[in-house]
Amino acid sequence: MSEDNRNLYLAIALSILVILGWNYFYAAPQMQQQRQTQAQMQQPSAAPQPGSPATLPPPSPNAPPQGGVANESPGAAVTRDAAIKADPRVTLDSRALFGSIDLKGARIDDVSLKAYRETPDPKSPNIVLLSPTGSPAPYYAEVGFVNKPGQNLLLPTPQTVWSADGKTLTSQTPVTLTYDNGQGLIFHRRIAVDDRYMFTVTDSVENKSGAAATFYPYALVSRHGKPATSGYAILHEGMVGIVGDSGVQEPTYDSILKEPKAAKSLGGTGGWLGFTDKYWAAAVVPDQQVPYEGTFSARGTALKIYQADYLAAPINVAPGATGETTSRVFAGAKEVQTLDRYQNDLGIKKFELLIDWGWFYFITRPMFRLLDFFYKFTGNFGVSILIVTVLIKLAFFPLANRSYLSMAKMKALQPQMTALRERYANDKVKQQQELMELYKREKINPVSGCLPMVIQIPVFFSLYKVLFITIEMRQAPFFGWIKDLSQPDPTNIFTLFGLLHYDPTTLPLIGHFLAIGIWPLIMGFSMFIQMKMNPEPPDPVQKQMFAWMPVIFTFMLGSFPSGLVIYWTWNNLLSVAQQTLIMHRAGVKIELWKNLANTFRRKATT
Repeated sequence: MSEDNRNLYLAIALSILVILGWNYFYAAPQMQQQRQTQAQMQQPSAAPQPGSPATLPPPSPNAPPQGGVANESPGAAVTRDAAIKADPRVTLDSRALFGSIDLKGARIDDVSLKAYRETPDPKSPNIVLLSPTGSPAPYYAEVGFVNKPGQNLLLPTPQTVWSADGKTLTSQTPVTLTYDNGQGLIFHRRIAVDDRYMFTVTDSVENKSGAAATFYPYALVSRHGKPATSGYAILHEGMVGIVGDSGVQEPTYDSILKEPKAAKSLGGTGGWLGFTDKYWAAAVVPDQQVPYEGTFSARGTALKIYQADYLAAPINVAPGATGETTSRVFAGAKEVQTLDRYQNDLGIKKFELLIDWGWFYFITRPMFRLLDFFYKFTGNFGVSILIVTVLIKLAFFPLANRSYLSMAKMKALQPQMTALRERYANDKVKQQQELMELYKREKINPVSGCLPMVIQIPVFFSLYKVLFITIEMRQAPFFGWIKDLSQPDPTNIFTLFGLLHYDPTTLPLIGHFLAIGIWPLIMGFSMFIQMKMNPEPPDPVQKQMFAWMPVIFTFMLGSFPSGLVIYWTWNNLLSVAQQTLIMHRAGVKIELWKNLANTFRRKATT
């Protein structure tokens, strides 16, 4: 075995060991942990023990309640439906949402989405976003007041039962809740919801007592227990917010526990804070003109309660006067157009960053805009991807043209290069020197063949990000068997495309790489054809690596979103057509069929 082959096989073996090791020690345990977490969330929770979050008082009187559970009686969790029926409620039935508002505590804690379901099947259950306390996975929003230090007025609590002036909250008919504390303070809470996902909560306090009263408005989103996450580094799931000029804050469920006292506070004017999942979010939005302190926190022992809240500047209500404050609660899907509308129309600072566009915002955001533009004309995001790919190829045509011309010159110099390798077969250093001199004389860049692939990496990443994070791509069909461009190709060669009834992706260690459907196979073949358009590298190791690259990419991209695989396939085919045209115009013979024949021809042995 030659030294070059030895090095090649060693590099391949080390790469395989690294991939398998990562899968065994990181990916597989993480996936198993997510499954266990999800299973635990679906089971009724045990009754809180002494010292658990449900029995801990608020940390100080001048702070929002920690989940509003301080005064709740501990009890075993019941089903979500049973928890909803336990309290009097106002029905929620807007254009985009349905559920209810709990009159006990006046919480927004029962919200489901009308337009989104768990699977592409139109009969599958609707997406449930918020759930009340007492259910297996409480997740809710709450607004209210806390006393100033030294003041001990009776304020509404999570146990307070409000009266309502209506039975149903719709996009056209808000409801007003009322509570009289019996000490001269009457609280009114007007809750309105628009045609999408924004609640507007207007709190007013009538002071009929003989003394002035001061209140600190607060709002919070609380989540009991760590939810199951997708676990991808490309996507943030957890707490998120903009507090004044702080920039986007993205504490994860684990990182917030490492903060001093498991809390992170920032002050400012304008912004929002809450929780984000892959496609859904819940956030509270303070008055954008009033300074406030925003806090991300976690508390509890066995059961963690995660919370994002703000405490706004105080309002003073003189005797006989009325004080008022307005806050908003977002609970819904992270639709790009909807978030942009809230940012522009309501003046919510950087609300678009509720979507994790990432560090390459300047690429991913325009990429989505371009895809969405053509989608509105075609009605198919897959077709939109094909059109955008053509536009990208046209934009990079001058650069690719120079690259392919350089490759054509290299192909014309193959006889001279072969002669140099034979002349200095025993002197590798001299051989490389002479080759470099030849490249210099002929003004050829030897790495120009990689340039077309390198320049599309940012495009590839931005499209991957858009496919992965935007809800517009969720369950977006293409043609045939592709019903969701954001998910991998559902077919699999290892099941003979459905003839064998088992799931090879569940196999340990290697299962992740066995999601090889029809589109990944087409992509691998298109990449193989593109490789054969180019001159073979003179270095034997490089030659072997280039020969195996289509196979490696087929296994790598098999589990990627099918929209991304379709893009890569279409890009390869366009590159082949583009390169054929350029080489033909340059007068260079296209030897695709010859290269293919040489690949499969058995070499004679001597």
